[in-house]
Amino acid sequence: MAERGRGWARAVRGLLLDVSGVLYDSGAGGGVAIAGSVEAVRRIKASGLKLQLCTNETQATRESFVRKLRALGFDISVAQVTAPAPAACHLLRERGLRPHLLVHHDLLPEFAEIDKTNPNCVVLGDAAENFTYANLNEAFRLLIGMEKPVLISLGKGRYYKETDGLKLDVGAYMKALEYACDIQAEVVGKPAKRFFESALAELGVPPEQAIMIGDDIVNDVGGAQRCGMRALQVRTGKYRPSDENHPEVKPDAYVNNLAEAVDIILQEL
Repeated sequence: MAERGRGWARAVRGLLLDVSGVLYDSGAGGGVAIAGSVEAVRRIKASGLKLQLCTNETQATRESFVRKLRALGFDISVAQVTAPAPAACHLLRERGLRPHLLVHHDLLPEFAEIDKTNPNCVVLGDAAENFTYANLNEAFRLLIGMEKPVLISLGKGRYYKETDGLKLDVGAYMKALEYACDIQAEVVGKPAKRFFESALAELGVPPEQAIMIGDDIVNDVGGAQRCGMRALQVRTGKYRPSDENHPEVKPDAYVNNLAEAVDIILQEL
């Protein structure tokens, strides 16, 4: 069961849920739902609690991502998903930036309305097989040739879990470009404070009345706590036992899975 008592479960009006590693494990054929997670989402919605998915998913548009979740049994709408690509598009328009995109080909439709001629920045996402040497080197050459290079990363995760094991995430490639170009990336997505604030605004709940539930000790738990939320780490997805000895981030509680967290939260309503 969850540790450190249950005071963390009180006075909650809304939940932010990470997706990969909390609701499902991605992989071939659309991935698989984590045991109990479909029913947990149904119970959250039936309880009257507000629900928003807060994901760093950058391998698909929100529309196709939601279709995949619905096929796994989750009752979720596009409006309930806060994702990095739409936030990045807002930032690009706001600052008049024209991106060179190094992202997954399935994400490209999110940037269809963005001017990409004569790029003055690089946008990096979880490009998977598109992370070839040639593509990384092209991004490097563009950045190193800019007077004021701008690298925007749709997250900074180190790795994530698919059904066949752990996979390198966008953060590893972001760090390579930072090192090569002697620059610091601007992160759009977790753990950026602005991203969590956007998710809370869409949830319509102040941070002190919201709980974030994720499998990433740094990006989910640490990021949410810095915004004033309570945050739980599930022992599913990318969770590893060593997370429980993290030197800086201490979750408000550990739970074995989303279903256990929902059980406890609903008992306190």
